[in-house]
Amino acid sequence: MQKIGNHGHHHYHQIHPTTLLSTTMSTSTPPMRDQVASYITELQDRIVRAFEALDPISPPFKRDAWQRSQGGSGQSCVFSSAPTDPTVTSTPNPHVSVLEKAGVNISIVHGTLPLAAIKQMRADHSSMPLPDSPTGLPFFAAGLSLVVHPRNPHAPTVHSNYRYFEITDPENEGEVLAWWFGGGSDLTPSYLYDEDAVHFHGTLKAACDKHGEELYPKFKKWCDEYFFIPHRGETRGVGGLFFDDVNSGAHLRLASPSRPTTPEGIFAFVKSVGDAFVPSYIPILERRHSAEYTPEQRRWQLLRRGRYVEFNLVYDRGTKFGLVTPGARVESILMSLPETARWEYMCEVGTEEGSEEARLMSVLKEPREWV
Repeated sequence: MQKIGNHGHHHYHQIHPTTLLSTTMSTSTPPMRDQVASYITELQDRIVRAFEALDPISPPFKRDAWQRSQGGSGQSCVFSSAPTDPTVTSTPNPHVSVLEKAGVNISIVHGTLPLAAIKQMRADHSSMPLPDSPTGLPFFAAGLSLVVHPRNPHAPTVHSNYRYFEITDPENEGEVLAWWFGGGSDLTPSYLYDEDAVHFHGTLKAACDKHGEELYPKFKKWCDEYFFIPHRGETRGVGGLFFDDVNSGAHLRLASPSRPTTPEGIFAFVKSVGDAFVPSYIPILERRHSAEYTPEQRRWQLLRRGRYVEFNLVYDRGTKFGLVTPGARVESILMSLPETARWEYMCEVGTEEGSEEARLMSVLKEPREWV
């Protein structure tokens, strides 16, 4: 299974019986799970087409539809550039692609939550309204997850993920016992261009503000906290948005009554920030992908990608959750990793006062407010 229940603990809040989200709603309104599945399928196609339009000479994304034997399906759309090292291939590539590696994946899966997972959830969330069920509990998860690693060191890496999760009554799967939305989008540059960070954050803030002025500052702060690499004492990038466990119940990070609280309102917010991905990132990639760069700048890019790998494999809860899930689709989970990365013992790059590399590091150690 692709990483869907990812990035953070899974909080399930009790819902009063009169407000249960039913999968047997009137025919005029499709069930939320169907609405989310339809949206992420369309969004995936829109995002992939935007990248292909930016670099029409390069090969298109590989579209790989798959089935999950335990229930559900998905599609991985992956770009991987042909090797250009003459020792790797004897066929020269006259065109250098904008992207080095990218994946835009969706997963729409269902099945039974095993007893071990239910036990762990009860330990973490004592108020979670899960009944005793010796055979487990039915669940549904749908989400889109993308990571894009451009070739040029001046063009930032970007990550985005939007997801929806349900647990239903084992005696009546039309009743949803727990549901939540989560997601976010964040930017990871190797070289810091303030105007790029301002554009990225400003576009996401505008999308958030349509649904409540509290959302952007709270989710921006959460993003800075989540994408932190403790053993390095720095954030992975310049942040963006991160949110999880958003439903009709009380939320520890959201106190304002003006935030969306209905399934329809929260989904509208998720669609707003999902739709903001292309305008938040593609203009940055257009500006930076053809900039000239030196071997030293490429070296720094690969060192920063090493940090990206460290976070994803050591700390990212979604990666760890995905890898221990029965029926996990490992290739989709690990598509977030760059094609090439670098580690150097006691590397001094980034410590030289006044350098562009040091300027980036100062922001990674003390996150900045961009808008």
